[in-house]
Amino acid sequence: PSAARNKTPTGHAAHPSLAQPEQPPRADVAMPPRRERRRSSFLRQQRLAVLKDLPALTETPAQKREALFKQKLQLCSVLFNFDDPEGDTRGKELKRATLVELADYVNTPGGQKIFTESLMPDIIETVRVNIVRPVPPQTEDYDPEEDEPAMEPAWPHLQVVYELFLRFIVSAEVQAKVCKRYLDQRFCLQLIEMMDCEDPRERDYLKTVLHRIYGKFMSHRSFVRRTISHVFYRYVYETGRHNGIAELLEILGSIINGFAIPLKKEHLVFLEKALIPLHKPRGMMMYYNELLYCTLQYMEKDSEAAIPIVDGLVKYWPWSCSNKQVLFVNTLEEVLERISVEHMEPVAVKLFTTLSRCVASQHFQVAERALYIWNNEKLAMGAFHPQRAS
Repeated sequence: PSAARNKTPTGHAAHPSLAQPEQPPRADVAMPPRRERRRSSFLRQQRLAVLKDLPALTETPAQKREALFKQKLQLCSVLFNFDDPEGDTRGKELKRATLVELADYVNTPGGQKIFTESLMPDIIETVRVNIVRPVPPQTEDYDPEEDEPAMEPAWPHLQVVYELFLRFIVSAEVQAKVCKRYLDQRFCLQLIEMMDCEDPRERDYLKTVLHRIYGKFMSHRSFVRRTISHVFYRYVYETGRHNGIAELLEILGSIINGFAIPLKKEHLVFLEKALIPLHKPRGMMMYYNELLYCTLQYMEKDSEAAIPIVDGLVKYWPWSCSNKQVLFVNTLEEVLERISVEHMEPVAVKLFTTLSRCVASQHFQVAERALYIWNNEKLAMGAFHPQRAS
């Protein structure tokens, strides 16, 4: 048996020096250092040397500017390690100066003439290389209400990249029918996934970028709504953690405001399956105002939406959290300001049962807020309607 173990796959006996004794697997084996997903320092220095020698766009003949713009875009795809603040400072300053030059050049209608179809792939690729990156996972003890967010160290470069990208999207020279070949659904998905970053400055830019993309690229609208709903599903039913729910709801507020009347079935399904369940997570207070706005926008479009909204509030009522109960009562009051008597009829029993339990709450703020809601005339009319009293 020992000889059989020392044979090679071809059947020949292995050399004694190659026969290794069997050892149990070790958990403390040192792994080789992970290679960074960055270009080598030699290649980076070589490219930056080229970048340093390039002339300014304004000093170049008009017929050569597009080729120069493209070359500078490609060189701005060089990434730097900002974890070392003292490392390669000259290269970082040179790249930022070049990005600022590109962004300033396209800040005028004349400069935006350079947004031709042949340049679009390079612009999108430069933006993708700089913006799209893995989002570090949050630690278990991270509390967004108490802890300071981790600010992105590469922000001096990222901010200018976002400015350049925004000017590209809103430019009248960029036609959606042509640009959608390069700014595709995969890129939209990557932008939405980046909304989970901790830096609020970057989330604010992403919010503006996604809103502009939604407004300009009609072919991407359904995909953007569906992708945002998937983010909500994962947040509510799986992770319970996401940094960009408030910003995504701000985008949705504008989207809902543009819905046509009567509402499509898919929009009502989105309300019931994606929006209302956002009242359930523990972190709802971080995005309460944005969620309330979206909820009320649905009622402005269709008053009948009040029925699933009230049903959802009662279903997810946070009996064990007094702070959330106060917010839920506040949402109910806003809903009752807009609900009609005919639409309050189907939810009246569960509505008044819930409010009566809140009035009897041992927490004085919940009881006080529930009592105050009775100043609402529509609620009083619904409670003391002659038919109900009989």
